Amino acid sequence: MDITIILLIALALGFDFINGFHDSANSIATVVSTRVLSPRAAVFWAAFFNFIAFLLFELHVANTIGKGIIDPGIVDTRIIAATLLGASAWDLLTWHWGLPTSSSHALIGGFIGAALVKVGTAALIWSGIIRTVIFMIVAPILGLFLGLAFGVAVAWIFRRATPSRVDGLFRKGQFISAALYSLGHGGNDAQKTMGIIAILLFSSGHLGPTFYVPTWVVLSCHAAMGLGTLFGGWRIVKTMGQKVAKLRPVDGFCAETGGALTLYLASALGVPVSTTHTITGAIMGVGSLKRISAVRWGVGGNIVSAWLLTIPASAAIAGVSYWLMKLYR
Repeated sequence: MDITIILLIALALGFDFINGFHDSANSIATVVSTRVLSPRAAVFWAAFFNFIAFLLFELHVANTIGKGIIDPGIVDTRIIAATLLGASAWDLLTWHWGLPTSSSHALIGGFIGAALVKVGTAALIWSGIIRTVIFMIVAPILGLFLGLAFGVAVAWIFRRATPSRVDGLFRKGQFISAALYSLGHGGNDAQKTMGIIAILLFSSGHLGPTFYVPTWVVLSCHAAMGLGTLFGGWRIVKTMGQKVAKLRPVDGFCAETGGALTLYLASALGVPVSTTHTITGAIMGVGSLKRISAVRWGVGGNIVSAWLLTIPASAAIAGVSYWLMKLYR
């Protein structure tokens, strides 16, 4: 394995670390904002379940990223480098701005941008791209409805319980719901970087004639994401946990559980969805149960605007990066 491949694997794991750092808010915002866990305890809780997700999830999402977005036959070291540079740059910019955008879609945008500059539209696998774009819309809507549905069910089941009993019960329940969501986060997001590393190894002849994801890649990606989560993205925690809607422990439980089910479904289908989109939709669904005005829809509108920019922006950065590498190499 030559030094270029090693450096690109390191860059991919760096992106995975940034993904965990950037998206840690998705796993911990609700449990921190409800004061069930301190920020420090919450990131350790989330990082642990991010890491052990490899025990539960099959690698459908990694296969989609590796073979289902662009033609694997055009992949070379410059495509991988440009993809990772585009995705990482956009993640860091939106982290600085405090916007909970999608690391998943930044990675896909980077792939698309680099492939377009190298080959053009013939390099794109439209079935995989269209399915991903559809789930850009489906995931937050499904998260919203599941969060709302859990909220309605819980309100009916505990309609005769005292507020203090409900609060005490769901403070304990949030330990479980936060764990479930962090498992879903690790199970979907870590696989995206696995797909990038696996297609790099496959295209350079290190995997032989059959595409697969080596075990060491699986463990490395989960470890990098877990470490990123430990360092946390506190700017985004504030947006997710406080600015979208004010949450109680019961609200956090319903949002995390609804979001987790959405992620499990997407992972089973092999669709690389945005954990950010999913939990934001679930929080809005739970918040709207109180009253529509309880959700700060203007903040949600700003978040949606950032979502819409993610794929074209990361594609543009990756495309320019690929062009510069080709120009000066």
